[in-house]
Amino acid sequence: MNGVALGVFIFFFLAVTVMGFLAARWRKAENEQSLDEWGLGGRSFGTWITWFLLGGDLYTAYTFVAVPAAIYAAGAAGFFAVPYTILVYPLIFTFLPRLWSVSHKHGYVTTSDFVRGRFGSKGLSLAVAVTGILATMPYIALQLVGIQAVLDVMGVGGGENTNWFIKDLPLLIAFGVLAAYTYSSGLRAPALIAFVKDTLIYIVIAVAIIYIPIKLGGFDEIFAKAGEAYSQTNPATGAPRGALTPAEPGQWTYATLALGSALALFMYPHSITATLSSKSREVIRRNTTILPLYSLMLGLLALLGFMAIAAGIKVQNGQLAIPQLFETMFPDWFAGVAFAAIGIGALVPAAIMSIAAANLFTRNIYKDFIKPDATPAQETKVSKLVSLLVKVGALAFVLTMDKTVAINFQLLGGIWILQTFPALVGGLFTRWFHRWALLAGWAVGMVYGTVAAYGVASPTQKHFGGSAKEIPGIGEIGYIGLTAFVLNVVVTVVLTFVLKALKAPDGIDETKPEDYTADAGDPGVQVELPPATAGSAH
Repeated sequence: MNGVALGVFIFFFLAVTVMGFLAARWRKAENEQSLDEWGLGGRSFGTWITWFLLGGDLYTAYTFVAVPAAIYAAGAAGFFAVPYTILVYPLIFTFLPRLWSVSHKHGYVTTSDFVRGRFGSKGLSLAVAVTGILATMPYIALQLVGIQAVLDVMGVGGGENTNWFIKDLPLLIAFGVLAAYTYSSGLRAPALIAFVKDTLIYIVIAVAIIYIPIKLGGFDEIFAKAGEAYSQTNPATGAPRGALTPAEPGQWTYATLALGSALALFMYPHSITATLSSKSREVIRRNTTILPLYSLMLGLLALLGFMAIAAGIKVQNGQLAIPQLFETMFPDWFAGVAFAAIGIGALVPAAIMSIAAANLFTRNIYKDFIKPDATPAQETKVSKLVSLLVKVGALAFVLTMDKTVAINFQLLGGIWILQTFPALVGGLFTRWFHRWALLAGWAVGMVYGTVAAYGVASPTQKHFGGSAKEIPGIGEIGYIGLTAFVLNVVVTVVLTFVLKALKAPDGIDETKPEDYTADAGDPGVQVELPPATAGSAH
């Protein structure tokens, strides 16, 4: 056990725990018993709080561990995360301000609230909500994978033969504390802790990108050793381990994965929750221009995969490569800082994700189908309880199943959540799509994506071995989620023409064109809040 690193890790963990509980008194609301306050921080966050919150939300512990791990394992193909985070910001600049405006105008807390209001369809709203919850659960579980990787490298919990309870006790404690302060403070807790998390990550990356290459003889030496390692044959596949630059056969996969991931990122409920917590549409617009700073950080972070190879790091589980690199290259005290950055990097997004999933259940399942007359206080209580259940479910998922299962489900989650794009983004710009056509397109995309992913094998598993497969009609290997999305759109467009020709009932649109450009100070904003959130208007 690395006692010094563990001591530093515990210090930062205790610090953010105290911050998490104190967050309940930060920007304290007059009426705390509403989802606006508990689940969206009172819709009051300014530019920098939103920036840290979104950064803490999108760039998770798993990102910290998995992106350089992908470079470590296969080379340049793992860099797809960098172009997709560059593509995503111009994309969200076009639609997030519109979503913020209409949500602020009508008191929408979730994307499903908007879909129900726009298309007058509880069925379509339910489909979006269920997809969001299913896609979020394995994402939370993967944050645990990030923490486990750090704990394993620090030697916490004992060896493989240790009693399971003793081995997993540190993880149980970490998520017990997370559950407690999320329950008490809501979205304010991760918003406050995100300041610490992101500051630590920027410090660690800045030091690593300078200090480690100096110790390894410079980037020339690092790339030379990485190129040599990638040229060696992988016994499992009979092909080279990887490449410093993407090979031509993999370019379609690389491009479609980057594009599909960019389209999917802000469909996740936690991304929208952090967005709707902002106090104005201008905050959203400004954030789309400064969030690319995280993409710069991500590019530097990815280089750690090459450094791990050059440093001679040998691990059976690629997720341990970067924590092991820090353990090997840094002084013990700074390794503790790096481990704390990863650990806290798991707590922030896990909190936001559990809140987002709970809000979806409360607003779009509990209130729409179980208790339509629920008061704001009842909604808040249910959401708090569900956020606990979501975290317990994610914890049980990781502790009882192989980590590859969580990774497979997360890959599926990306495919699934992309199928909500036509209803959400399409609905923000046009009412032309028919609600039944959108539901049918969603179903086709979900079924195709799931079946196609099930049929993908890898050297280590028979099913769900990856997220790329041959694109029908093109013959190139591409991202399954993007193919499913194209099918979704085609079905939606064709059925919309058919249903409109048959004059099928189109549902009631409760929004108006001016709602999509309204700002916080505009007359009438927050006047039309439904009873569930009216008590929190401010």
